[in-house]
Amino acid sequence: MGEAERTAGGVIVCGFHGLQAPDEILGWLAADTVAGLILFKRNIAEVDQTTRLISACREASRASLPILVSVDQEGGRVARFGEPVLRLPSMRTLAAAANPALTRDAATVLGRQLRAIGVNLNFAPVLDIDTNPLNPVIGDRAFGSTADSVIEHALAFAHGLHQGGVLSCGKHFPGHGDTELDSHLALPRLCHDRARLDAVELRPFRAAVGLLPSLMTAHVVFDHLDPDVPATMSHQAITDLLRAEIGFDGAVFSDDLEMKAVSERYSIEEAGVLAIEAGCDLLLVCSEVDAAARLRDTLVMEATRSAAFGDRLNEACRRAETLRRRITQLPPAVPLKNALEGPETRAVEARLRQLA
Repeated sequence: MGEAERTAGGVIVCGFHGLQAPDEILGWLAADTVAGLILFKRNIAEVDQTTRLISACREASRASLPILVSVDQEGGRVARFGEPVLRLPSMRTLAAAANPALTRDAATVLGRQLRAIGVNLNFAPVLDIDTNPLNPVIGDRAFGSTADSVIEHALAFAHGLHQGGVLSCGKHFPGHGDTELDSHLALPRLCHDRARLDAVELRPFRAAVGLLPSLMTAHVVFDHLDPDVPATMSHQAITDLLRAEIGFDGAVFSDDLEMKAVSERYSIEEAGVLAIEAGCDLLLVCSEVDAAARLRDTLVMEATRSAAFGDRLNEACRRAETLRRRITQLPPAVPLKNALEGPETRAVEARLRQLA
């Protein structure tokens, strides 16, 4: 494949089914036409198997930069790895202890374990604020019901992940905490005015600038920002607000483009083009390898058709490469047994048990 395919693939992070990477994925890694992978429970039988899976993908890669190996390991009900990986309570419970040092230390142990397995990016912390008791998707995943609590503990969690050797990704910009719908299943809409957004939803994202290397968008329509499209596909939300006004210069991930909030309204090809145009730098396609292949082909064709889109795609690819380069600046992996069973791990486990 040529440079155009490498650029288009360089903004895609994809998932797959099974305990081994499909030949197609291994071929993309060998051709340097995918930025990275996302793992789910369907890919994880136990720790040693997952370590072998990731090693096989790394060995297949011919890229000059590390591939992103990502997972959603927030804690509580969103945890792809089970034991012996550190079992965290919900973020609500963790923050309720009012001990940011414990939040940081727990994330450090978790990050060290993930890095020892081969993961280098955790889609955490949640920066959403738990302001709606009817919210079916955030709730106790948030670090609290106030911006101050979320900022204090989310940033401590991100710092801990970095100390452990794993990149963080805050989510879901501009804020998913007050919705009454789950964007996995439907398209939520929020009608808050700008004063409310500034006072509540946006505060954790402003605090993340300069500290978190990446953020993830929300598949939520914000009427005040852009009433026509979800934030993931909104130039006003991503480029105008997040980039120009808030000043975030890290990598921006779309949430999974196969979620129903998006897929019931757009094809994968349409969604990916719109997300890149809006200002996203990395596109998550979490299930279907064929969909990721179609999206890459479409990005190539759109860049050929439109010079402006080609420039935006090149910019996105550069930001994705900068994120991948940051992996080499993190603490290196320690032996897996030490990460899982070392004295710091046991001490943190004992402190967490006191929260139960």
